[in-house]
Amino acid sequence: MGKNTFEIIYDIVCQIPGGKAASYGQVAELAGNRRLARVVGYALHAIPPGSGIPWHRVVKKDGEVFGGAESPGGRHQIELLKGEGVGFKDGHVDMEKYQWEKRRF
Repeated sequence: MGKNTFEIIYDIVCQIPGGKAASYGQVAELAGNRRLARVVGYALHAIPPGSGIPWHRVVKKDGEVFGGAESPGGRHQIELLKGEGVGFKDGHVDMEKYQWEKRRF
Protein backbone atom coordinates (compact mmCIF):
# COMPACT_ATOMS: atom_id res chain seq x y z
CA MET A 1 0.00 0.00 0.00
CA GLY A 2 1.33 3.46 -0.93
CA LYS A 3 1.78 6.44 1.32
CA ASN A 4 -0.92 9.07 1.58
CA THR A 5 -0.23 12.68 0.58
CA PHE A 6 0.44 13.88 4.13
CA GLU A 7 2.97 11.07 4.68
CA ILE A 8 4.77 12.00 1.44
CA ILE A 9 4.84 15.65 2.54
CA TYR A 10 6.22 14.69 5.95
CA ASP A 11 8.95 12.58 4.32
CA ILE A 12 10.00 15.55 2.19
CA VAL A 13 9.93 18.03 5.08
CA CYS A 14 12.13 15.65 7.09
CA GLN A 15 14.75 15.87 4.31
CA ILE A 16 15.14 19.65 4.64
CA PRO A 17 18.45 20.07 6.47
CA GLY A 18 18.90 22.33 9.47
CA GLY A 19 19.91 25.81 8.39
CA LYS A 20 17.75 25.65 5.24
CA ALA A 21 14.14 26.44 4.37
CA ALA A 22 11.77 25.38 1.61
CA SER A 23 8.59 27.00 0.35
CA TYR A 24 5.18 25.37 0.52
CA GLY A 25 5.16 25.24 -3.28
CA GLN A 26 8.59 23.65 -3.41
CA VAL A 27 7.49 20.89 -1.01
CA ALA A 28 4.31 20.40 -3.06
CA GLU A 29 6.32 20.12 -6.28
CA LEU A 30 8.63 17.54 -4.71
CA ALA A 31 5.52 15.64 -3.60
CA GLY A 32 4.40 15.52 -7.24
CA ASN A 33 2.06 18.47 -7.72
CA ARG A 34 3.07 22.12 -7.24
CA ARG A 35 -0.61 23.06 -7.05
CA LEU A 36 -0.88 21.32 -3.68
CA ALA A 37 0.96 24.08 -1.78
CA ARG A 38 -2.12 24.71 0.36
CA VAL A 39 -2.30 20.98 1.17
CA VAL A 40 1.28 21.23 2.46
CA GLY A 41 0.03 23.86 4.90
CA TYR A 42 -2.83 21.60 6.00
CA ALA A 43 -0.41 18.69 6.46
CA LEU A 44 1.95 20.79 8.58
CA HIS A 45 -0.95 22.00 10.70
CA ALA A 46 -1.95 18.37 11.30
CA ILE A 47 1.48 17.16 12.45
CA PRO A 48 1.05 15.09 15.60
CA PRO A 49 2.68 16.68 18.66
CA GLY A 50 6.13 15.29 19.42
CA SER A 51 6.59 13.87 15.92
CA GLY A 52 9.92 15.60 15.35
CA ILE A 53 8.92 16.73 11.86
CA PRO A 54 10.76 20.05 11.26
CA TRP A 55 7.67 22.02 10.20
CA HIS A 56 9.46 25.29 10.95
CA ARG A 57 11.66 24.88 7.85
CA VAL A 58 8.69 25.48 5.51
CA VAL A 59 7.84 29.09 4.70
CA LYS A 60 6.05 31.09 2.02
CA LYS A 61 7.87 31.55 -1.29
CA ASP A 62 8.99 35.04 -0.24
CA GLY A 63 10.37 33.68 3.05
CA GLU A 64 7.51 34.85 5.25
CA VAL A 65 6.91 32.63 8.26
CA PHE A 66 3.65 31.03 9.40
CA GLY A 67 1.13 33.68 10.43
CA GLY A 68 3.60 36.52 9.91
CA ALA A 69 6.59 37.57 11.98
CA GLU A 70 4.47 39.20 14.71
CA SER A 71 2.19 36.24 15.42
CA PRO A 72 3.04 33.86 18.28
CA GLY A 73 3.56 31.01 15.80
CA GLY A 74 5.66 33.21 13.55
CA ARG A 75 7.87 34.35 16.42
CA HIS A 76 8.38 30.73 17.47
CA GLN A 77 9.21 29.70 13.90
CA ILE A 78 11.73 32.55 13.57
CA GLU A 79 13.34 31.53 16.85
CA LEU A 80 13.69 27.92 15.66
CA LEU A 81 15.09 28.94 12.26
CA LYS A 82 17.55 31.44 13.73
CA GLY A 83 18.66 28.74 16.16
CA GLU A 84 19.66 26.69 13.12
CA GLY A 85 21.57 29.61 11.60
CA VAL A 86 18.97 30.74 9.05
CA GLY A 87 19.31 34.42 8.17
CA PHE A 88 16.50 36.93 7.72
CA LYS A 89 15.99 40.11 5.71
CA ASP A 90 13.15 42.43 6.69
CA GLY A 91 11.48 39.74 8.82
CA HIS A 92 11.56 37.12 6.04
CA VAL A 93 13.91 34.18 5.52
CA ASP A 94 16.63 35.21 3.05
CA MET A 95 15.57 32.63 0.46
CA GLU A 96 18.42 33.54 -1.89
CA LYS A 97 20.88 32.26 0.72
CA TYR A 98 18.94 29.70 2.74
CA GLN A 99 16.54 27.99 0.35
CA TRP A 100 17.01 24.23 0.17
CA GLU A 101 18.22 23.19 -3.26
CA LYS A 102 16.67 19.73 -3.64
CA ARG A 103 14.59 19.75 -6.79
CA ARG A 104 12.80 16.40 -7.36
CA PHE A 105 11.85 13.56 -5.06
